[in-house]
Amino acid sequence: MTTLPTHARVVIIGGGVIGCSVAYHLTKLGWHDVVLLERKQLTSGTTWHAAGLIAQLRATANMTKLAKYSQELYGTLEQETGVATGFKRVGSITVALTDERREEIYRQAAMARAFGVDVQEISPTDVQAKYPHLNTQGVTGAVYLDKDGQGDPANIALALAKGARQRGAVIRERTRATSVARQGRRITGVDWQAEDGTSGHITAEHVVNCAGMWGREVGEMLGTNVPLQACEHFYIVSEPIDGLGPLPVLRVPDECAYYKEDAGKMMLGAFEPVSKPWALSGIPEDFEFDQLPEDFDHFEPILEWAVNRMPMLGTAGIHTFFNGPESFTPDDAYHLGQCPEMDNVWVAAGFNSIGIQSAGGAGMALAQWMEDGAKPFDLGDVDIARMQPFQGNRSYLAQRSTETLGLLYADHFPYRQKATARGVRRSPLHTHLLDHGAVMGEMAGWERANWFANPGQDRAYAYSWGRQNWFPNAAAEHAAIRTGVGLYDMSSFGKLRVEGPEAEAFLNHVCGADMSVPAGKIVYTQFLNPRGGVEADVTVSRLSETAYLVVTPAATRLADETWLRRHIRGRMVVITDVTTSEGVLAVMGPKARDLMHAVSPNDFGSAAHPFGMAHQIEIGMGLARAHRVSYVGELGWEIYVSADMAAHVFETLIEAGADHGLKLCGLHAMDSCRIEKGFRHFGHDITCEDHVLEAGLGFAVSKSKPDFIGRDAVQRKRDEGLQTRMVQFRLTDPEPLLYHNEPVLRDGQIVGYLSSGNYGHHLGGAIGMGYVPCAGETAQQVLASSYEIDVAGTRVPAECSLKPLYDPTSTRMKA
Repeated sequence: MTTLPTHARVVIIGGGVIGCSVAYHLTKLGWHDVVLLERKQLTSGTTWHAAGLIAQLRATANMTKLAKYSQELYGTLEQETGVATGFKRVGSITVALTDERREEIYRQAAMARAFGVDVQEISPTDVQAKYPHLNTQGVTGAVYLDKDGQGDPANIALALAKGARQRGAVIRERTRATSVARQGRRITGVDWQAEDGTSGHITAEHVVNCAGMWGREVGEMLGTNVPLQACEHFYIVSEPIDGLGPLPVLRVPDECAYYKEDAGKMMLGAFEPVSKPWALSGIPEDFEFDQLPEDFDHFEPILEWAVNRMPMLGTAGIHTFFNGPESFTPDDAYHLGQCPEMDNVWVAAGFNSIGIQSAGGAGMALAQWMEDGAKPFDLGDVDIARMQPFQGNRSYLAQRSTETLGLLYADHFPYRQKATARGVRRSPLHTHLLDHGAVMGEMAGWERANWFANPGQDRAYAYSWGRQNWFPNAAAEHAAIRTGVGLYDMSSFGKLRVEGPEAEAFLNHVCGADMSVPAGKIVYTQFLNPRGGVEADVTVSRLSETAYLVVTPAATRLADETWLRRHIRGRMVVITDVTTSEGVLAVMGPKARDLMHAVSPNDFGSAAHPFGMAHQIEIGMGLARAHRVSYVGELGWEIYVSADMAAHVFETLIEAGADHGLKLCGLHAMDSCRIEKGFRHFGHDITCEDHVLEAGLGFAVSKSKPDFIGRDAVQRKRDEGLQTRMVQFRLTDPEPLLYHNEPVLRDGQIVGYLSSGNYGHHLGGAIGMGYVPCAGETAQQVLASSYEIDVAGTRVPAECSLKPLYDPTSTRMKA
């Protein structure tokens, strides 16, 4: 048995394809003291029974980049290691059986081209030619990717493991990580126990949790939150079928099924709408290469559809009925990155049945992140910091996991809301909003009013790729904000109190803008990384000489708090999450000042309360803090009120608002207003890889501060010039809708894609934002081109602007 060292630069826990990939890529970067511990045998958890489908196309540019990397790596791995991976580029076909699904896959195809993936839309006749065994009745459209493939999951993992060993990694099977030594926010070592009775301790600089469906429990041992749940996953393999040769991988998501030819047999796998969580009380200690009991009744509806779709399955015998566990996360995205709770604990787990196609890219990205101490590119989709602490709750995971497996093949409609495990986090105004017709969506567990139903209207989403049932409601709410006064709840936004004698110096180090401002001043700013990329997009209000309030998006509150904590470095500063201590109501629109005067004796005129200031006010019979800022581009105030008084303030505003045409608004309307104004949305328009100057946010970065994170990168960009520019687009045809990722064509050539999209009800067309390459060009040259946006394969002309299309001088907001 391999001798284990007493010290390692990194200990990796888990020997599935993910752990092997992390070891492979770390050693490729020159890490020598790499130790991988596997409790049983390599691949014995989930990897060994994976279907081995290897597809390139994912939902975003960087996830597609990682998937492309995986298939390219697997194409060369056998030559490097001598281990046969079974990798074959057989291509893949996805067919649609409805018009809505056709719209989805055609939008995906357009997106793929923008990401550099070769993809073709093909007709039912083309499908029949490529897949003669398929019943194409009801097929409305299809897409084909010729470089997709399939492989042998176990051998891919073993090839990665061999590559890691060849460069010095120590991989020890039948050896459990049993406990850890911890000092503050760091793990200092890992205790291990082998099946032969030997044991020991490895001091470690880093620990990586690659424990797959054991990831939650290993996360607990490491002091971190890794929400995932094992679910049963079913497939069958037929007896050999005469004449069956190589075929593309076939996906029929409308029937929850995928098909793969393998050695003359046909595999049928399923992602059923309501799945079965497994091992809610813990995975059996002796689990190794195990399968779960058959449940033919559960699988039968999928099989009935499949026999109709693939008639040869009706005569071929079933060789294998397989049921094996795989891990799923609350949002169907895997967990990757540095855990927020610890400074040297990393995770790559919870791969939602796409572990084989993701492993290569995920291992590469995590290894580079560990090497550099910074993300190699935007990984916000999968960054473990997106997970909220409560999401590790077992009851929550059990409920949510019944849905997430099936969502892999469900229609991925825009604005689709999760149906399970809802109602965990509620604003202090939750019941009041429901009483007024709110239709709730969910973000980071928060129930938030997305739109308000009219009396008698069904309070539910009717999903579509076209105008959904709430489209007119959001248009009316949008109009109220633009022409009258609207009220919406912002209580879910994160609130971090940063205080102490060095709070000003600390925030001046972390923020791009100058924090040396008077008490009451509100500053819009970003946290920048050393490359000048945007790590957070926040407002910072100075409350006193020693205290500030940092307001963040709800989804990134934990990530933003973690960024702050990792940069304190001994300063006399305390950070406290005070999100739930205050409710926040936004009063927005040209009549906002009239309403505020009706509910408060304070002076809301521009001289007494200028834009960008926060004042304590009386409101109704209570007290609050009024922040004069706006994310919708109109005159308005965000009213911060203690949670105990929030309901009273809401009732006061509603009662007085009756005389001012006040309309309750949802966050869909807020987003459509912000995109008209050209305000950036963090995670879409601005990410860690988007330079703050190229994002058009140079106005928010100080030119005089002597030192802050990213200062040198900002100065270099100012000296060297921009490589890309954020551009705002409006479709000239008022009918098509934009969401995000639609390709941008400049003078007929794809040059990028939209980072965000929504409908501009006031401007009369869909609005998108995206980056356009501009090296060596002036702003005028960028604007002189002709632009189109590809919407599901149709090119739609668009006007462009570098300034906000709505109120470019911000006179309305500062009135």
